Order: sequence, then C-alpha cells, then structure tokens
Amino acid sequence: MTDTRGDTPEKQLAGESVVVTGGSGFIGRSLVRRLQQAGADVTVADLDPSTHGGPTVVGDLNDPRVRDRAVPEGTSAIVHLAALTSVLESVERPEQVFRTNVDVTHGLLELARRRGVERVLFASTNAVTGDVGDAVIDESMPLRPLTPYGSSKAAAEMLLSASTACYGVACCALRLANVYGPGMGHKDSFVPRLMRAALDDVPVTVYGDGEQVRDLVHVHDVSEAFVTAWLADATGPVIVGSGTSSSVLDMVAAAREATGQELPVRHVDPRPGEMPAVVVDTSRARGLGWAPRVGLTAGMAAVWDEFRRAGVVPATGATGATGATGATGAIGATATAAAAAL
Repeated sequence: MTDTRGDTPEKQLAGESVVVTGGSGFIGRSLVRRLQQAGADVTVADLDPSTHGGPTVVGDLNDPRVRDRAVPEGTSAIVHLAALTSVLESVERPEQVFRTNVDVTHGLLELARRRGVERVLFASTNAVTGDVGDAVIDESMPLRPLTPYGSSKAAAEMLLSASTACYGVACCALRLANVYGPGMGHKDSFVPRLMRAALDDVPVTVYGDGEQVRDLVHVHDVSEAFVTAWLADATGPVIVGSGTSSSVLDMVAAAREATGQELPVRHVDPRPGEMPAVVVDTSRARGLGWAPRVGLTAGMAAVWDEFRRAGVVPATGATGATGATGATGAIGATATAAAAAL
C-alpha cells in the first residue's frame, strides 16, 4: 500500500481500490461513504444495487462467479461485511449459515491470495466468545461460541488468521458490539423498536428488570474503526464498541430524552438464557488511534430524526441475506410495542 500517512485524513486512502461486500446494507452504506471520503475507489458487492456512484456487482456471493467479478486484479483491500446475521435463523439453518459465512469468506480469501490483495477487513462479533458471565470481553478470551452464527464467525476468524500467517494477507477481524444509527429503519433490534414505540405512542416491552447491559456503538464510529484499522495495518481481532455499557433502562431513558416522548415501560418475564451483561474492552482499538465520538443520546436523536421525518418501516427481523440489505424505499407501516431484543 502506498504510504499516505502524511496526507490529509480525507485522502489517506487515495488510489486504493477496495471491494465492500454487503455495501448496500446498514453498516455498508455508512462505511462506503467514509472510504470514499478517504479517497478510496469503492466497488460494492451485494444482493441489492448500490447508490454510492461507483461500480456495483449485484449477485449472491455464494456463487463463485459473483465473487470472481467482485475481486478483480488490482484490488487493494476487501472489506467483508456480507453475512447471514440472524442468530435464530442460524439455529434453524446451520448449513446455510456455514455456506454463507464460512465458505464465502474462504472463497474471498482465496481470491485475495491469488490476486495479490494486500488486506482483508472482516466484520465479526463478540458472540465468538460465548457467555463469559459478567467478565469484561477482550481479544485474548478463548473462542467458545454458543450458536451456529457465533461459530461461523469464529471459523471465519480462523481462516483469516491462517491467511495472514501463510500468505501474508493482512487480515483484521473487527468484533462489533451492538451497532445503531441512521439507516436502520428496516431492522427489528431494540433501538428501532424504541423509535417505533415513540412514533406509535405505545409502551416499550422490557424483558426482566431492564438492568441487563449491552454496549451500543454508533455506525459512524464503526465506519471510522474500519478505516483506522486499515491505516494502522492492524491484524487479528479488534473489539469495536463504545466501551460504555448501558442497561436497557438507560437506553429507554436516552430514547425519552432524544424523542421527547413518554415511552412507558412494560416489564415481562425474562427470556431464558439471556446474558445479563455484555461489557467490552476497547483498549486495542483505542491503541490504534480510534475512539468513539457519538454519545448515546446524540446518536438516538439522529435515529429519531430519521424515523420522525420518514415514518417507520415494517420490522423485517434479522437480515438473512448474503448481502445485508438496508432501508432503500419509503418508510411506511407502524409497529406495536417494542421489545428488548438486542
């Protein structure tokens, strides 16, 4: 890679050619914009067309011919976001999640090896470590996933590790906490459910006492983390989160402040097996020069502004396609009570 460390931040990736799989999705759209700001030439590979103004390869990455078109000679880097991300679907269809999350990753790494791609950045998850109780999660913890989804990401991380060790491809797995922000209107996770509840003036359903904690990180901060990892030549796992875990009730309070709505809470019985706490250590990411900048209330306000202006889309559940899709059309229908599914 050309040494551009003395350039302005906006052009540090000038001349680099990068393929972003899943670039039409929620995280992908934000990251593609950030890469373009940094001067990179971006190609998107996704099931859905991209509006980023650059080349798009539309198709299923399970097809080797689609992967071959997506990663031409001269590619500098691959950012691999596309995945089957539904935990429940992975339990019901483990073979599909293996093909989509593991086989596709292997195929992209093989193209990187054969075509001299210097770098692969991979969207992973802290689910690779499984249930650690109330311990703080860091990159040194053993991989003990509890679901086919978590195991598929762990297996992909092992493939990345071997690609770095054997072939010199600089591979970095960014283990993302709960990502939220503008562009998630189609999703069925807790933040958009809060927004729908505020719009519909219905109670928020919270499982248990609401004291279970999660780490929420804004999508713009996640995009910055990918760019930082690239510029820092990072390899191996890097945890990306806000570093500040919030309880479900904290999230409700932030949503109340952001929306100005009452958002009453309706408590129901806790779900069996739900982890009481997800607390992550972001020291390695911060050591690379990255830090989250968007606070929870400000981030919620931006999401609320989008929902309020556009209305609300039907909740589609967790994304199950190889190219994770985003809200591309008008936002229309309403939803009932929001539930604390993170």
